[in-house]
Amino acid sequence: MTDQSPRAVNGKPAGRFGGLAVYGERRVFIMLLLGFSAGLPNLLIFDTLSAWLRESGQTLEVIGFFALATLSYSLKFVWAPLIDRTSVPGLTRLLGHRRAWMLVTQAVIVFGLWSISTLNPANALIAVAGFAALVGFFGATQDIVIDAWRIEAADDSRHGAMAAAYQMGYRVAMIVAGAVPLVLADLYNWNLSYAVMAALMGFGIAGVLFAPREKAHSIRAIPVGDVPSRPGFEVIEWIVRLAVIGVAATVLGSGLTGQSAPLNALFGLFGLFGLGADGKAAVAAALSAKPEGVYLQFGLVVLGLAVLVVACWPVPGVRTRPGAYLAGSFGEPLVDFYRRFSGVATLILALICVYRLSDFVLNIMPPFYIDLGFSKTELAEVRKVFGVVMTTLGVFLGGWSVARLGLIRTMVIGAFMSPVSNLIFAWLATQGHSLPALTVAIGVDNVSGGYAGTALIAYMSSLTSIGFTATQYALFTSLYALPGKLIASQSGRIVEASARAAEGDGPFAALRSLFADMPQGVLATGAATSGVSPAALGAGYIAFFLYSFVIGLFGIVLAFVVAGKQTALEARRKTEAEAEDKVATTEGQPS
Repeated sequence: MTDQSPRAVNGKPAGRFGGLAVYGERRVFIMLLLGFSAGLPNLLIFDTLSAWLRESGQTLEVIGFFALATLSYSLKFVWAPLIDRTSVPGLTRLLGHRRAWMLVTQAVIVFGLWSISTLNPANALIAVAGFAALVGFFGATQDIVIDAWRIEAADDSRHGAMAAAYQMGYRVAMIVAGAVPLVLADLYNWNLSYAVMAALMGFGIAGVLFAPREKAHSIRAIPVGDVPSRPGFEVIEWIVRLAVIGVAATVLGSGLTGQSAPLNALFGLFGLFGLGADGKAAVAAALSAKPEGVYLQFGLVVLGLAVLVVACWPVPGVRTRPGAYLAGSFGEPLVDFYRRFSGVATLILALICVYRLSDFVLNIMPPFYIDLGFSKTELAEVRKVFGVVMTTLGVFLGGWSVARLGLIRTMVIGAFMSPVSNLIFAWLATQGHSLPALTVAIGVDNVSGGYAGTALIAYMSSLTSIGFTATQYALFTSLYALPGKLIASQSGRIVEASARAAEGDGPFAALRSLFADMPQGVLATGAATSGVSPAALGAGYIAFFLYSFVIGLFGIVLAFVVAGKQTALEARRKTEAEAEDKVATTEGQPS
C-alpha cells in the first residue's frame, strides 16, 4: 500500500533521477488526456455559460440559478457507491469496469454540450438549463470514475505521477474552457464555441480507448440471501429511502455550496413555512452572511450527512433487502476503511481534514495585495501567469517525490510546505509594493501548494481498496475542505482584530516597527477602511500569517503521528504475512 522507501520503476530501482521515469509511462500520458476531459465540462456549464446568458439578455438572478448545474460536483459521493457496484452491459466486459463507465459519461457530456450548441438561451432557456444540469451530473460522475481508474491502474509509487498528470491536464482544460469559447464567440458565435468544446471531449475518449485496463474490479457482495423477498413492501421502502436520500442531498448541496436555491426548493416542495419571495431572500441572506452564514452552512452539511445515515440505516428489528443494500453500499466502504487501518483510521481522517488547513484560511489574499498597492495588471501577470507555471512545477515535483522518496515521506514533507510557505507573506507585507518580492512570494507559495496538493491526492488514493475505490475516494475529497471552510470565515476578522490590538500598547504593538520605513500610501486605503493606522494594519496581516502557520502545525504533528502508526501497522502486517507463509511452507514439506 504505502511505502517509505523509493520504489522501483519499470522493474528498476529508482536512482537519483529515477523518479522522473514514471512521467514517460503510457498510463501517465493517458492521465493527462483524462484530466483534460475532467476539467472541460465544469467551467463550461456555469462560468463560461454565464457570459453567453448575459449576452442573450438574462438577468443576474437567472444566471445565478445556473450555478446549481455544478452542484453535482459537491455531491458526487452520494451516488459513487452506485458506480462501484453497477456494470455497464456489454461495455464492461469489453473495456473493464472503469473504462466502460468513463466512455458512457463522456458520450453523455458530448451529447449535452452539442445540444447546448444548437440552442439559443434567449428562446430556449429551460432546455439550456436542462442540458447544463445533464452535463454537470455526468461530468461529476466522470470525475468519480477517472479517480477510481487512476487509483486502480497504478501502484503506490506511481500515484504521485498520476495525480500530477491529472492536475496538469485539468488546469489546461480550465484555461481552454475559460478562454477559447470567448474568443470563438467574438470571432463567430456561441453556438460554434460549444460545438468545438464538444469536439474537444474527443481527447478524453481517446484517453479511454488507449488506456490500459485497471486491476480486475470486484463488486463486493451484499449478503441478502437469507432476507425474505417482499416485492410490494420493498418498492414502497425504496421510494421512501430514495426520497430521504434526495432530501439529504439537497441539504448537503446548500451546505457545501452556500447556495440557497436547493434549500428553498426543498421548503417549497414540502410547503414548509409558506416561504414567499421574502422568505427565500431571508434564507439566502442567512447563508451568505459573514461569518455567521458559514456556521449555518457547516450545520447543514452535518444535518445532511445525518439524514443520509438515517436513509441508509436498516429498519430496527426488521431485515429488508433495500436496507441491507444501502447499508452495504454506503456503510461497508467505511467499515472496510476502519478495518484495514485499525487504530489509526480516525487519525487519518483528521489528517485529511487539516492537511491543507493553512492554505484554506488564506481567503483574504486579493485584499492583501490591493492594500499593498499592486495593480490588477501586476497581479494578473504574477499570479495568473507566473503563478500557474510555479504551481505546475510544484505538481511535477510532488509526483517525482512520491516515486523517488515514497508516499509517506512525501506526505510528511507536504504537511510542512503549506504552513511554512505562508510565512513568506509575512515577509512580503514588510516589503510593501515590491514586484520582485511579490514574484518570490507567489513562486514559493505556489510551488509548495502544488507539491502538497499532489501529495494529498496521492495519499488519499493509497487509502482506498479495490471494490470501494470510487466511494471511498469521493468521500475523502468531498469532506476534506469542510474544516477549512469554517475556519476561513474568520480570516478577515482576525486581521482587523489583530490590527486594532497593534494600536497603542496592544499585544502586537511591537510589529508596527517593521513598517516604520514603509513608503507613503502603502496600506493606507485598507487602513482607513478598517479604522486603524497603516502600520497597525501591516502588523495585523503579519499576525494573521503567523496564525495560519500555527494552524498548520496541527497538520504537521498529525502527519508525523499518522506516518509512525501507519508504518508500524504495515510492518506488523508484513511480519504476520511472512510468518503465515513460513507456516504454510513448513506444513507443505514432507515429514
